Amino acid sequence: MTREARIVEGPRVIVIVGGGQAERLSRQLEVALVRGAGGVMSFGLCGGLDPSLRAGSCVIGSGVTGAQGQTAADRDWTDRLAGALPSAVRGEIASGDAMVALSADKAALRNRTGAAAVDMESHIVARLAQRHDTPFAVLRAVSDPAHRTLPNAAQAGLRADGEADIAAVLKALLARPGELPALIRTAGEAAAAFAALRDARHLLGPGLGCPNLLQHAVDVT
Repeated sequence: MTREARIVEGPRVIVIVGGGQAERLSRQLEVALVRGAGGVMSFGLCGGLDPSLRAGSCVIGSGVTGAQGQTAADRDWTDRLAGALPSAVRGEIASGDAMVALSADKAALRNRTGAAAVDMESHIVARLAQRHDTPFAVLRAVSDPAHRTLPNAAQAGLRADGEADIAAVLKALLARPGELPALIRTAGEAAAAFAALRDARHLLGPGLGCPNLLQHAVDVT
């Protein structure tokens, strides 16, 4: 999302906004890798799968599990992230093209994969980074914990360019006005996750801890 992009932008960082569009993200990331990016980081919000993770918990991906199987993140970069962010949790990231919004589906995914969190971008980062033999890392903040089911209005609220789709949110809310309390709670938990990302970004400094600081680190939100 563009909000995540504003948090992470800085020297030696090229920001690519996924916006939930897998093909668009793949194309833009492919271009950046061909041009010689020194590393790729999947940075942004995620859903919690580990029941112990609360809204605002940071997760450093030890690897990514998706349809392509399991891909380990760069160990050196991951160690650097853990050193800079001692309160973050290391864990596997489950990733795929479909949103996992129901608490029951999160529990099933946790049981099947053992992953700590879930997102919709890291599997693309892992696949392309592996293809180009480029190190990758994952840093995500939990916006909806494992026991939460995302309201429909929240699921409707993102445009392809990563901006909030207010009209779609209002339309969904008009269809289900009873979701208003859940939507307000979701917004509060997302705010906690964004605050955690801002703190983490400050601690990581230029290059996001990428071992190869002579080249750009590419962030995908």
